[in-house]
Amino acid sequence: MNKETRQEEQLLALIDSYQNLVFSICYKITSDYFASEDMTQETFLSAYQHLNSFDGENAKAWICRIATNKCLDYMKKASNRNIPTDDDDMEKAFISAKSTDDNLESSILEKEVRDTLLKRCNSLKKPYDEIAKLYYYDELDAKEIALRRGMNLKSVQTQIYRARAMLRKMYDPVKEVM
Repeated sequence: MNKETRQEEQLLALIDSYQNLVFSICYKITSDYFASEDMTQETFLSAYQHLNSFDGENAKAWICRIATNKCLDYMKKASNRNIPTDDDDMEKAFISAKSTDDNLESSILEKEVRDTLLKRCNSLKKPYDEIAKLYYYDELDAKEIALRRGMNLKSVQTQIYRARAMLRKMYDPVKEVM
């Protein structure tokens, strides 16, 4: 096996082992999803370029240090890119555009979260699906649900409690991945 093939295999092993960790570090430092993706990619590119000098000991610490340095360099460069202008109209337009982008992004994310919640509520078995939808999606309180459905308040509260437990089980695997 030639040297280049061995290095590629080492890089793939590093990526398989530490991709999520490196991305998490990058995201923690930059607070920007897309910049974190770029910094993750640059981290592994730099690791590949310096595999010759790596002694093979403590790969996790080595790759984390590369990621941290890449992100710190990125943050320094990003702070230098902010060039102040005297033109107030330009600044107001930028702030307005950013605000619109933030509102659009936030509304898209909220819709996605609500759609996911509705799908998960509907996937519960009866009667918990209806109770979960009314309580979590429609945001009705237990008294309103009891009145609408002609049920005892304690029964509704119990069903909400059980529906919550079922939904929590659905959301926990997502939490573990992050």
